[in-house]
Amino acid sequence: MDNFTFHNPTRLHFGRGQIAALNTELPADARVLLLAGGGSIKQNGVYAQVKAALGTRPTVEFFGVEANPDFDTLMRAVEIARREKSDWILAVGGGSVLDGAKFVAAAVPYAGDPWEILTQRGAGIKAALPLGAVLTLPATGSEANSFSVISRRAQQEKLAFGHPLVFPRFSVLDPETTFSLPPRQVANGIGDAFCHVMEQYLTYPADAAVQDRFAESILRILIEVGPKTLAQPTDYTARADLVWAATWALNGAIGAGVPQDWATHMIGHELTALHGLDHARTLAIVLPSLLQVQRKAKREKLLQYAERVWDLRDGTEDARIDTAIKRTRQFYESIGIPTRLSDYNVSADTASAVARRLEARGMVQLGERGDITPAVVEAILRLAA
Repeated sequence: MDNFTFHNPTRLHFGRGQIAALNTELPADARVLLLAGGGSIKQNGVYAQVKAALGTRPTVEFFGVEANPDFDTLMRAVEIARREKSDWILAVGGGSVLDGAKFVAAAVPYAGDPWEILTQRGAGIKAALPLGAVLTLPATGSEANSFSVISRRAQQEKLAFGHPLVFPRFSVLDPETTFSLPPRQVANGIGDAFCHVMEQYLTYPADAAVQDRFAESILRILIEVGPKTLAQPTDYTARADLVWAATWALNGAIGAGVPQDWATHMIGHELTALHGLDHARTLAIVLPSLLQVQRKAKREKLLQYAERVWDLRDGTEDARIDTAIKRTRQFYESIGIPTRLSDYNVSADTASAVARRLEARGMVQLGERGDITPAVVEAILRLAA
């Protein structure tokens, strides 16, 4: 395990009724921009709780942040925040709203073209408004990390950035706020969290026993609780386990000091940009095929994954790896997420288009070893057809 620093400044308020913590977290004189999605928070009672906790603080609201939040939409929120002199951003929603809030927080004080925040992957950020979050969809871990992914549909782009200044100062995680979510969104959240763990875990051994065991525990919890919480959406215990697992899947802990992959995400972002597919569903398409193509480079960790996550101890090593990859695909299918390009009416020819787009961005050495070239990307996607 390499030398590393693990720093996560986000305060988490977990459990029933925790939205009330907004009143103590936000300064009494805060001028708040409330950022939200399509308006479901007004139907499920979250909005009323948030408004009650905000009290008399000057608040301007911006609804309409999309799944895979769009740059042009968010720039309208930036203009409002600047005009209203907002000095706090409050995201109320899922990972897309939280990602959008991070962009808005950085873009409001940004001196140049805010698109540079994405093209420079956050390198140009000098300041950001403080932000807090009320999570209503467990998936991305965005409530406890400093990363964001933003689309620009007009240009068929989807880019990521990160910066310590966009860590949420606090996040509220009340599992009851997620009870009314549609099954598709819950399934996407389970699948997204699962892949987040895999990107940090399934690489090569790095003498990181704590991180490995922690990652394996999260994977097993998601495998167990995923189908259960889909079948019983108001089971508080099951949903609480999902919410907490999704947060720990990407708050930096299991990735501290270990090699990380993220090729599945980079390839998946291009599928979303080109075809409008849900983020989690692109991961389900890519991940099993990537594991197959990269099975030699990932062999030691695949065997560990087979034994510790799927309890596979019998048969040859290759047979155990085959079964572990098959179980991974079956897990996604079991929560209602198809895993083939053809399931989404996407041709295998998209493989060459994705490879070209990544090459144009200079992403020619993806993966924990830098050995996923554009040619390998094309092979992965053709296998996923």
